[in-house]
Formats: sequence, structure tokens, C-alpha cells
Amino acid sequence: MPGVADLSSLVGFALYLVGGAFCAISAVWIATRGDKDRPDHQGLIGALGLTALWCLVVAALGPASLPALCVEIGRNLAWIFVLFRLFALDGRHESLKPMRAVILVLTFVELLQIGLLFVGQELAITLQLHELVFQMSALFHIMVSVGALMLVHNLYVGATPTARPMLRWSAGGLAALWAFDLHFFTAAYIGGATPQELVIIRGLVVGLIAIPLAIGSKRSYAIMRLKPSRSVTFQSLSLLAIGAYLLLMAGIAQSLSVLVGDLGRLAQVGFIFIAVVCALLWLPSQRLRGWVRVIAIKHLFQHRYDYRAEWLRFTQTIGHGDRANEPLQERIIKSIADITDSPSGLLLLPAEHEGFELAAQWAWNTVEVPSDPLSAELIKLFEQESFILDVDDARKGIDQHGEVGLLPEWIRDETNAWAVVPLLHFDRITGVVVLARPADPRRLDWEDFDLLKVVGQQLASYLAEQSGQEALMESARFDEFNRRIAFVMHDIKNLASQLSLLARNAEHHADNPEFRADMLVTLRNSADKLNALLARLGRYGANGSENYQDIDLCTVAQRVVSQYEGVHAVSLIRSEKTKVRADLEGLEQALVHLVQNAIDASEPGSPVYLDVSADGVRARIEVVDSGVGMSPEFVRTGLFKPFVSSKNGGFGIGAFEAREIVRAMGGRLEVDSREGLGTRFIVSFPLSAVAEFLNSSDSTQTAEVA
Repeated sequence: MPGVADLSSLVGFALYLVGGAFCAISAVWIATRGDKDRPDHQGLIGALGLTALWCLVVAALGPASLPALCVEIGRNLAWIFVLFRLFALDGRHESLKPMRAVILVLTFVELLQIGLLFVGQELAITLQLHELVFQMSALFHIMVSVGALMLVHNLYVGATPTARPMLRWSAGGLAALWAFDLHFFTAAYIGGATPQELVIIRGLVVGLIAIPLAIGSKRSYAIMRLKPSRSVTFQSLSLLAIGAYLLLMAGIAQSLSVLVGDLGRLAQVGFIFIAVVCALLWLPSQRLRGWVRVIAIKHLFQHRYDYRAEWLRFTQTIGHGDRANEPLQERIIKSIADITDSPSGLLLLPAEHEGFELAAQWAWNTVEVPSDPLSAELIKLFEQESFILDVDDARKGIDQHGEVGLLPEWIRDETNAWAVVPLLHFDRITGVVVLARPADPRRLDWEDFDLLKVVGQQLASYLAEQSGQEALMESARFDEFNRRIAFVMHDIKNLASQLSLLARNAEHHADNPEFRADMLVTLRNSADKLNALLARLGRYGANGSENYQDIDLCTVAQRVVSQYEGVHAVSLIRSEKTKVRADLEGLEQALVHLVQNAIDASEPGSPVYLDVSADGVRARIEVVDSGVGMSPEFVRTGLFKPFVSSKNGGFGIGAFEAREIVRAMGGRLEVDSREGLGTRFIVSFPLSAVAEFLNSSDSTQTAEVA
């Protein structure tokens, strides 16, 4: 029909002009606003310019004209070059050498079109030759389209995470270009002629493809994403579903038309009737619509929650809270309530014996919680199924896991109770949070359930960590108590050793008046030490400096020597006057430990020596014996380790306690020992003048910084 042909030509003419205009405008926009440092910048402008020229030539002379076919070859070569240059966006044009071979093959195949044009124009004198040339040309176009699509796939899939967002629009536009050409020439090859409907719209399709290519040419635009509203998406999905349904029904009804006569007609009518009944039964289904809505929200939309903001707020709340010294239990409730805009909540934790009990309330003082708020069956169900209990659904009788019959009456009767969130840690429930209804009531959905479940697991780990920390602190307190008792026993053992030596010597020297005088002094010193031990018992582990004073190490050494008069030979061989800042009783106690260890390691008649000296910076007091000595390994790994001793029946804490006492006063305890030769303990402190100078310097620097 001439009228229809003229209308098709007019529509095709207009669409090719529109497509050419889109390509030309896109080329100008890229030249002026696109990123000029992109490797495909110049090639993309040239390809769009050749495509605009091709549209104009087709509109003027027709798609089958020789100029149009020649320009189309140039256009295709330009797009192949653009595709190659896109690989250079992340430097892959150098590393992917096989891609160059594919590019060369595609270029060669496209150049073969020139030879086919010459054959078609000069040598194809028969209809059969024209058809053969057309078939080969279509086949070459198909080969180029398939190869180009393969390259586009490798371009996007193999891109680095940084380059992929910048390739999204460009790769999409090129994929659409080659996919349309593949469909176009496949239809032409199968049908033996170009499909006129596709010929008419081809110019418009090419023009529309120029838009994503222009967007992809600028980095700031390339990261854009389409974000349709939910209503638009649901309507589009509905239209697609209805269209697919109609096409399916029409196809099936058409296939039934192969049945002859009234039987075919009856089958068509019957099938349509059944399809309509099924549609009326299923489409109004609320369950089906809800399922479709959830699937669409999960996969087509950005989520309701800004997870980054929610997680930052969660960590801020659980880490600091709104006020100082806010208990962890209240922070747990608030952190999970803030997610759902819940105004208040309760925290139930395992009781000391069994069951659960109320541990904390946050802004919810009106609810009355019984002593046994949750049944063991409900707790077990939470651990097995790991779900969030929607109280409103349970009130309506909607039973997902069997929780309706286990919901406590106090939660069911509390109108503000909205959700019950179990806090699970490795399939073991560590707590339960009951959330109040938000000011803007809404139903809990899949996103609430997912987020609350993840946050509940995180909070459960905090509760488990706190429980473990409390257990460790309690154990540490017991350890501290045991340590104090062990120190007391060690001190008593030293006194007992001195009294035992005194008793043995008394058997031989009881008639000696001088010995009796020394014995009285020793007994008086032992009594004083016992009283001092009782006074010091409550100060073990303290590092306070309230008892520090300037003391002379010679005075301390002489006091230690006097304690062992008549007990064991302890001599002060050098006594240089040295002033240090320390606790007199503490330092004396540390030296007693070291001297007693030296006596225990020496023969009965072997003396122990004390040596007091100074080098101008530090003062030293040495305890030297000629006993059995210690191995380097024991000194390194066992000497200062509590409850490890080289003596039979020893507690192994004398050297440890001495080191801790000296360290607490700012001193150092060093040891030098040789097996079979003896041991030297060296206690050193900064001289008082040096320590005062260092403290004043530190104070001055602190003031300057402030």
C-alpha cells in the first residue's frame, strides 16, 4: 500500500534525524564537559560524530545506499576503537595482549564489508549473487557484534573496583548498541531481508544509546544510579506482569488453534475461562502481593535504614551513652530501641539460679514485670529458631514458630509491648530486650527483623564479654587475697626460721650472758616484725607514696644486719652515705627477703654480705652470698615467678615480693648468679637529689605544654 509505505518512510526519516541530533549533541557535550583525561575521550567524540553523519546520510539517501553503507563501516570501526580505548581506563590495554588480537580480528572482519560492497556493486549481476552477498554481509555483522559483546563483557567484569563505576554507563551503552545490531542482522540473515520495522527505529535506538555514553564520559555523572520510587516500580512491575500474562495466554490460545473445527474453538474458550478464574483467585491474594512486595523491596530499592548511620549511632550509644556512668544494661536497651524509634524498653537477663529476671528499664517505669518473666519453653524456642517475636502478630494469633501459646500474659496485656528481641551468642541466649511501641506505629517487616537480629547478636557478645570480665575480676580478687595470704605465710616462715635458729643456738650458748642479751634483742625484733606484718597486711598491692621519705641506705642495711645478730653471720662490708626516697619499712622488708634467701642458699657457717655504694646518680645496696647459686635459665624464667622455688618446701615468692616492693618505690632489682659460686642481688634507686631534679624537670615540661 503506497500510503503505508510513505508513512513508514516519513517516520523513519524523522527518527533518523532525531537519532542524529542526539548523537551530535552528545558529541558536543562530551567535547565541552566530558573528562578530557579519559583515554576514550577523542575516540568517543569521533564515533558519535560518525554515527550522527550515518543517521543523516540514511535519512537523506536511505539505509541501503552506498554512502550510507560506507559511513556505517566507518562508524563501526570507530566504536571498536572506543571499546579498545576503554580497556586503558585501568591500564588493562597493556596487560591483556589477547584482547588486541580480538580487536584486530574484528577490525579485519569489518573491513571485509568494503570488499562485499565492491562485489555487490560491480560483480553481482544475478539475483543469486546479490542474495549471497547480502547473507555474507549479515554474517560478518553478526560476527562483529558477537565479538564486540564478548569484549564489553570482559571490559566490565574484569575491571578494578575503582574503575567499574566509571565503566557502568559506557559499557551499558556499547552493550545495547551491539546487542541491537546482533538482533537486527540475525533477523536479516534468517529472513533473507532487512526487517523494515527495525530499519525504521534503528536511528532512534542509536540516538538513545548516545545518552548513557555521554553520561559515562564524566566521572561525577558516571557514578549516578537510577533510583525509581517504590510506587513507580510497583506499577511498572504490575504492567510487566500483566503484559507477560497476556502474551503467555495469547501464545497458548494461539497454539490451541491448531485443533480443527469446534474442538479448537471450545479449547480456546475453555482455556481463557480457566485463566481468567485463576487470575481472579490469585491476583487479589494479599499473601501473594506481600511476597511480591518484599522481593521487590529487597532487590530493587535502597533499604529503609541507612546502615552506616545506624551502625555509627549504635556504636556511639553502646560505647558512651547519653550521660556519664550510664550502666551497660541501659545502653543496650537504648541502642536497640533507637533503631526502631522505640521510646522505651526492658532488658531481661539470666537469673542467678534459673530462669530470667528484670535487669534494667529504660524510660518504661509503668510496666510491672513478674519475678519469672519468661518461660523456659519460650527461651528454648528462641535459641532453636532465632527469631524476633512480633507481639502484635502474636496477639492476633499469627503463629510462626509456636510462640503464640508461650507469650507471657504480662507482655500480651501490656498494650505498649511491641517486639521481643532475643540476644543470642553462639546459639545461647544471653538476654532478652522488650521494645515499646514507637510513636508512629507500624508493622515490623523483614528489614526490621534482619537488622534487629544482627544488632541482637552484637549486643549478646557485649553481655557475654561483660559476664566474662566480671568473672575474671572476681577471680582476680580471690587471687589478690590468696597472694596476700601467701606473702603473710612467707613472712611468718622467715620469722619461724629465725626463731628456729635462735632455739638451736640457745641449746649451746644459753649460759652465755651476751648470747642471752642478743636473744632478747632478736625476740623483740621478731615481735616488732609480727606487729609490722599485721599493720602491713592491708597494704599489699598498694603503690601509694604517702610513706616515702629520704632515707639512708646504710641505716636500712644496719637494721637488717641487727635482725640477724645471733642467728646468722650477716656483715656490712661497705657503707657509703647515700640518700634515696623510699618507704623505710617496705625497703627493709624487701632486703629481709633477699637476705633470708641468701642464708637459705648458703652453708650454716657461710656469711652473707651487704654492700652499700653510690656512683653519683644511683645508690646501690648489694646482698652477696657464696651459696649454691642459680642457673641462668632459672634466673630468667623462674626466679621472679610466684610459687616457683628452687628450695624444698619453699613458697617461691620472696624474690618476687622483693622485686615488686622495689619497683613500686621506683627502684630496680637485678641479679647475678653462678652455679656453685654464689649470688649477688643488686637493689638500686636514684639518689634523692637526682630524683628531685628529674621530677622538677618533668613538672616544668608539663607546664610548658599546658
